[in-house]
Amino acid sequence: MQHDAAYWLQKIRALDLPARVKIMNVCGGHERSITLAGLRGALPANIELIPGPGCPVCVCPEEDVYQAIQLALNEKIILVAFGDMLRVPVNVPKGEPRSLDAARAAGADIRPIASPTEAILIARENADMPVVFFAAGFETTSAPVAAMLAAGVPPNLSVLLSGRLTWPAVAMLLEAGKPGFDALIAPGHVATVMGSDEWEFVTAKHDLPAAVAGFTPESLLAATYSVLRQLLADRPFLDNCYPQLVRPGGNVSARRQLAQTMDVVDANWRGVGVIPASGFGIKAALAAHDARVCFPAYDDPARKRAGEMPPGCDCAKVVLGKLYPDQCRLYGRACTPRTPVGPCMVSDEGACRIWWASGIREAKVA
Repeated sequence: MQHDAAYWLQKIRALDLPARVKIMNVCGGHERSITLAGLRGALPANIELIPGPGCPVCVCPEEDVYQAIQLALNEKIILVAFGDMLRVPVNVPKGEPRSLDAARAAGADIRPIASPTEAILIARENADMPVVFFAAGFETTSAPVAAMLAAGVPPNLSVLLSGRLTWPAVAMLLEAGKPGFDALIAPGHVATVMGSDEWEFVTAKHDLPAAVAGFTPESLLAATYSVLRQLLADRPFLDNCYPQLVRPGGNVSARRQLAQTMDVVDANWRGVGVIPASGFGIKAALAAHDARVCFPAYDDPARKRAGEMPPGCDCAKVVLGKLYPDQCRLYGRACTPRTPVGPCMVSDEGACRIWWASGIREAKVA
């Protein structure tokens, strides 16, 4: 029997909770659901919901966006990318294109797409032109890219891959000392692909309550109630509050295609730094479709440095759950969705963009 949101709110309000409980929701999709449904205001005031590192656009390394811009400007190619990536800003001298949108305005052939299928279609329609697919995203995005590569792609299509795994960022936060949160809500879509058991380290290794949630208020509140009960009972375990789609082991076919086409590699996260075994790289056997191999001149190691956010931008602290969006110095001032300074104000999964869309328009900082 499934319960509605009012049922779970009543159950949560009946708990005898400590003065302050901090729960991190990893996923940008969760943050959007929580904010747009007004769950923070509906929950008891002593429950603090903290946005986590689950925005792939926000953590895509600055050097990868820069490489895509330079490729599109300097090579006779068509570059395709998911729509959110087109407005992500990079640090360049004034007057130079600082986003893929700006590069397109400068004459580059850059096209937004919504799925790998569109990349294949564009490559087939332009068989005499190299097509580069700038593919940034977490496991749920990397899996369809892997399926595309496994099925075979047109010879003129290559992939500039900037894929990341979600759980290593959480592991980094937990291993860095006091994590700053008391419990964790894990992303249901990632667990659908990779399996719920991927998150067992949170409880087994770090003794923190954890639950996998879907994207409805009901699922999120059920997960919130679960981790609160675990906390009160001092019996952490991984609870699956999204059983409709999430299973141990995940999607066997998707995981097989990921293993077939991609290696797990150390990877840089924008504003965070290199996290071991946190990224996907295209296997050497598919080098003919790896844009980093096909266009090596645009891979600039000098741009690979941690903390690569624009001056004054606190996106990295927002991503790591150390600041709320409206505590950023630029929020609502220099940085708005119309004029984004940092990537968290660009993506629909970025906490800053989500908070702005919910009506929070002013920074809390002096």
